[in-house]
Amino acid sequence: MQLLRLGAPGSERPAVRTEEGVVHDLRPVTADIDGAFLAGDGLARVRAALTAGELPALDVSNERIAPPLAGIGKIICIGLNYSDHAEETGATAPSEPVLFLKTPDTVVGPYDEVLVPRKSVKTDWEVELGVVIGKTARYLDTHADALACVAGYVTSHDVSEREFQIERGGTWDKGKNCETFNPLGPYLVPAEDVGDPQDLGLRLWVNGELKQDSSTKNMIFPVAEVIRYLSQFMVLRPGDLINTGTPAGVALGQPDPKPYLRPGDVVELEIDGLGRQRQTFGAA
Repeated sequence: MQLLRLGAPGSERPAVRTEEGVVHDLRPVTADIDGAFLAGDGLARVRAALTAGELPALDVSNERIAPPLAGIGKIICIGLNYSDHAEETGATAPSEPVLFLKTPDTVVGPYDEVLVPRKSVKTDWEVELGVVIGKTARYLDTHADALACVAGYVTSHDVSEREFQIERGGTWDKGKNCETFNPLGPYLVPAEDVGDPQDLGLRLWVNGELKQDSSTKNMIFPVAEVIRYLSQFMVLRPGDLINTGTPAGVALGQPDPKPYLRPGDVVELEIDGLGRQRQTFGAA
């Protein structure tokens, strides 16, 4: 099943899409899809309600698809987590995960407009596997313990401004936290419906041209290790999001003149089983 949220910003409501493609109203089960819902028995209650036929069907043809997760606590991102991406950007593959943070207010829907920041000359794309935490994780010992804390997976777009990130001093954060810089969705898929998170194809197109085409099997640090590692430095809580890194094919790694994004460009991205996004870029 696929969990999603529908409606205008500030008025979203929860829904669930079945394997048959039918979308059902989730409000008989929960007011929203958030950390509290994921930490409890929310997913089990949704499956039971679907089986019992208790959820009314919805017509979503004219609905905005919102981010599938509400109330995100924090967004932790892993940099340089694919060896080919590290190589194309001239960086050394890290011996430990590279961490940076994005603020939850960067999150927008998978089809919402993304804004190129004012004075930006190097806005870039990054398709990433997003991991949503469903159980508190602190000082984990094993990869099995780490995966047991995952509620589900989602397609995430870690939009980046490379001049702000690399050339303006300090941390990467100011190149990662511009408004609208984290389209998310369309679906949150429960971990048990995804299978092996290290065997998912991920792709991204710019104006119809394929730019990124890889697999999560090429991560330097797999999902389980990322979660275990993070839990040594911070507490991961239900509703937190982890962006696990991007493969080769970003604008930063292209020959000059690098094809950075401009207003009017269209970016599409997808991950196997997790749905497809499409954004038109505008001007901030």
